[in-house]
Amino acid sequence: MLKIAITGASGLVGSRIIDLLGQDFTFIPISHNQLDITNKEKVFRFFGEISFDFLIHLAAYTNVTKAEEEKEIAYLINVKGTSYLFDLAVSKKKKFIFFSTDFVFSGKNPPYFENSKPEPVGVYGLTKYQAELLISPKTYPNSMIIRIAYPYRAQFRKKADFFRKFKSFLEEKKPLKMITDALMTPTFIDDIAIGLKYLVKNFTNDIFHLVGSQSLSPFEAASLIARVFNLDKDLISKISFEEYVKNHPGIPQFSEIKSKKNIFFRMKSFEEGLSAIKKQLSLD
Repeated sequence: MLKIAITGASGLVGSRIIDLLGQDFTFIPISHNQLDITNKEKVFRFFGEISFDFLIHLAAYTNVTKAEEEKEIAYLINVKGTSYLFDLAVSKKKKFIFFSTDFVFSGKNPPYFENSKPEPVGVYGLTKYQAELLISPKTYPNSMIIRIAYPYRAQFRKKADFFRKFKSFLEEKKPLKMITDALMTPTFIDDIAIGLKYLVKNFTNDIFHLVGSQSLSPFEAASLIARVFNLDKDLISKISFEEYVKNHPGIPQFSEIKSKKNIFFRMKSFEEGLSAIKKQLSLD
């Protein structure tokens, strides 16, 4: 069985991947408490003591708004940390999979495919793109980049994704102001796991988008959550992108991301993902 070392193992996406693929691969979960990826010496020492076939790198600084103020921290974690892990993988001749984001694109001329030109508009997107350049599949034949967008899942106590934030507000009868003139591409994390399973077993030196099959405005997304979970859609009001980004900089406006290369697994639309979650929650 393949041994996969995975950073960000206790995070939103990583923990679900381990839950769903734990019988397919032997995971070596690595949390930030175990390893400071911004310390090259510690990275090499840590991995010198374990045996693995793949290194999947999910750990990242992901606070998009805060990154605009904490540029150095975001750079240290997302760029330097990635470079140390990549150097380690190269030195051991191991396969390296880097998880990136739709935020590497400008959000000005969608849709975005694997070969679209990244032009990040914020610090978070810039640091992820800088990391992509470092570990480009052109640089190392055993590397792969997987971009995901707006990941969501049924449950996760440590961190609320956008879906559970919206749902929680509506359940608590709190008003929601949602953008109408923007696009997002929600991606069901369970689908990411299944897509990843295929890519690990059929590894190629390339860039892939593992993203949901439906792009919609945040207003439409919140309205869909209200409909599927029988919540009050009248709590949802409208706001423009221009007004919203005054307090939330670094976000691409039209984040419509698609894939030309994912011909191996059909990713769910947001409505399909919500229906799957509704079933999962009813079984708990």
